[in-house]
Amino acid sequence: MTEPAVSVRDMRVIFDEYVALKDVSVSVQPKESFGIVGESGSGKSTLLRAIAGLNSFVSGDLKVNGKSYPAKGRDKTFYRTVQMVFQDPYGSLHPRQTVDRLLLEPLAIHGFTDTEARIARALDEVGLGNGFRFRYSHQLSGGQRQRIAIARALIVEPKILLLDEPTSALDASIQAEILNLLEQARRDRDLTFIMVSHDLGVISHMCDRLAVMKGGEVVETILP
Repeated sequence: MTEPAVSVRDMRVIFDEYVALKDVSVSVQPKESFGIVGESGSGKSTLLRAIAGLNSFVSGDLKVNGKSYPAKGRDKTFYRTVQMVFQDPYGSLHPRQTVDRLLLEPLAIHGFTDTEARIARALDEVGLGNGFRFRYSHQLSGGQRQRIAIARALIVEPKILLLDEPTSALDASIQAEILNLLEQARRDRDLTFIMVSHDLGVISHMCDRLAVMKGGEVVETILP
């Protein structure tokens, strides 16, 4: 049997005595696109952020490609394997850094040397040319910002992408472009997706399976 790309077992997250995740378990296979849906406050983004290491869990187990990770603290190996794209393309990019600087930073952290070629390839992959390299985020549209956020996530060649409502802040016409871009990247790179959305239509289009969350629990796992 294939080792899951991501395995969450009995994960519990508590914020100031509020139990946000109640012993949640999910298993995502390599190259699968797995969706998480639920109403606001159901725990779906909390689960994604706990997998990413942005929320700490008080009990449970997280494994990525068979390796266990603690509730807090992730090493460079984790972030080479797992990257996250956030909901808000306005808030996730540093306003005082050019696109070039935004893309160079993760390459420097992970010790890549062929930075010029990687930046050019990343921009090309998300449908933006080299002309965007020295623009600041305030000079970009919302869709262009989200393309840069995706390029920054993909540039270190992760195998797993965590997507937290990646199109909900965008106009409907732009949403389809970004979803198609993500789907193409998944096929080209054999990526595993875990995608959170309140939009069942988006999840049905993008995902092989989905978990339905309510009140901090997974109440159902189904094929869309």
